[in-house]
Amino acid sequence: MRGDGDGWAISPDGTRHWGKHGAAGLLLRAPATDGTPTVLLQHRAAWSHQGGTWALPGGARDSHESTTHAAVREAEEEAGIEVDAIVVRAEVVTMTVDGGWTYTTVIADADSQLETVPNGESTELRWVREDHVTSLPLHPGFADAWSRLQETMLNLPPGSGVDR
Repeated sequence: MRGDGDGWAISPDGTRHWGKHGAAGLLLRAPATDGTPTVLLQHRAAWSHQGGTWALPGGARDSHESTTHAAVREAEEEAGIEVDAIVVRAEVVTMTVDGGWTYTTVIADADSQLETVPNGESTELRWVREDHVTSLPLHPGFADAWSRLQETMLNLPPGSGVDR
């Protein structure tokens, strides 16, 4: 079902950004069986914007949605993640462009690596060790935000899921 946020936002310089009301993605963290911190990444389908790169499950935010709701909804649609299995820990605006468009990364934890079910927007879904994320060909926006997101994750208070 298409929401009212599906579509391109055009910044004053003519650059297109997906999501008329902005976009959001879910950075889901979980420990591997040996306790190593991992994150869920999506290998984007070739037909999608920046296809062939790795990023977070995410997408356009509808006008009535909070960024957290949009990120969790997109992760459910694209990866089969159930909202009851995660704990949202933080929101980080990782991109802002002239004209008001933003991308917000919602950081959440799960107690273990959840099973995933990819939809047509994914070539693959994979739990990746945090220290191996940059070894993949990343979506440019995610690549730019990764070090800031790592810093945010390190500064989160202890809680459910991945503790440092």
